[in-house]
Amino acid sequence: MKSKTRPVLYIGNHLDDDKLNPTTGKLLAQGLKDVVQLRLVSRYRNWVIRLMDMFISVLRYGWKEQPVVIDVYSTLNFYYAVLISAICRFIGMNYMCVLHGGALPGRLDASRWLSNLTFGGAKVNIAPSDYLGKEFSARGYKVRIVPNAIQIARYPFKQRIYYAPRLLWVRAFAEIYDPAMAIQVLERLMKTYPASTLCMVGPDKDGSQEKCRDLVRSVNLTGSLLFTGKLSKEDWWELSGQYDIFLNTSTIDNTPVSVIEAMALGLPVVSTDVGGMRYLIEQGSDGILVESGDVDAMVLAICDLVEGRINGASLALKARAKVEKMDLAVVVSEWCKILEVDT
Repeated sequence: MKSKTRPVLYIGNHLDDDKLNPTTGKLLAQGLKDVVQLRLVSRYRNWVIRLMDMFISVLRYGWKEQPVVIDVYSTLNFYYAVLISAICRFIGMNYMCVLHGGALPGRLDASRWLSNLTFGGAKVNIAPSDYLGKEFSARGYKVRIVPNAIQIARYPFKQRIYYAPRLLWVRAFAEIYDPAMAIQVLERLMKTYPASTLCMVGPDKDGSQEKCRDLVRSVNLTGSLLFTGKLSKEDWWELSGQYDIFLNTSTIDNTPVSVIEAMALGLPVVSTDVGGMRYLIEQGSDGILVESGDVDAMVLAICDLVEGRINGASLALKARAKVEKMDLAVVVSEWCKILEVDT
C-alpha cells in the first residue's frame, strides 16, 4: 500500500476495554488504520468527559482531518452525533455519518428536525444494510451501502452432516430481542424431540435474563437450557461447534453481527423477519425467516431442518459464501473509495 497521507477523525465508541467485545466500529478502525492516519475519539467511559473530548477533538483536529466520521445510533448516542455534526456544519467541515441499529428509522420519524440537520448536512451517510439504505434514501438522504465487516478467516466453518435440535441463541438479554420466544420454541419443540437443547449466550441488559430464568423454572426446562452469561467472541465461536441451529428472535433489528457470525460458522439461521433481516437473509436460500413472535412457525422451520425437508447444508454453504463478501479487506476497500484514498 501507499504511505498513509490522509488524516481522518473518527468519532464514536472507541473504549479501551479488553473485557468488551470489539464493536463493528472498532474492527473497521483496525482496518482503516492501515490506509489512513486515523484519530479515534473518544476512549472515555464517562459521558460528560467523552462529550467534551469529542468537542475539543473536532475543534482541534477536524479542520485538517476531514471528513469527520461520526458513528450514529438511535438512543443517547444519537444526540452525541447531533451535537458533533452541528459543530462541523458551523465551522464548515465535511462529515459523514455511519448508521447503526434497526431502530434508526424510528428515530428519523421521532426527531425529524434534528435528523434533517444531522443526516441532511452530511457529505454522505454510510448504511451497513440495504434496509437502512432504503429507509434513509426514502427520506431524501444521501446514502452509500457498506456492510459491517468481519474477519472471515477467524471463523471456523463447520459443515454439519445432520441437524439435531441443538439450538444456539446469542444476543443481549433485552426486551427488543425477545429472548423468551427462544424458550417458548424449546418448550414446544420438546413435545416432538424430548432431547432438544438450547444455549443462550449474552449479558442481561434490562432484567430480561431473570425473567427468562423464571420462565425456564416455571415450564420445567432447567435441564435442557444453558445460560452462559456474556462470553468473548472466541469462546462462543468455539461453543457453536456443539450446536446445529442458530435462533434470532428479535422484534427490532438491522443486520446483527451475531447472525452474520453464525452464518460464517456454518450454523443455519432461523430468524424473525424484522427490520433488515430480509436484506441479510434470502428466505429459503441461505436462511429461514418467520414472523416476529410466531413460535409455531419457528418450531416448524426447525423441524423441517431436522427432518431434512429443508437442506441445512445448502443453507449453510450459501450463507458462508454471502458473508465472505463482508470480509474486512473488502469493506476497507469500499471505504477507501469513499474517503478517496488510493491503495
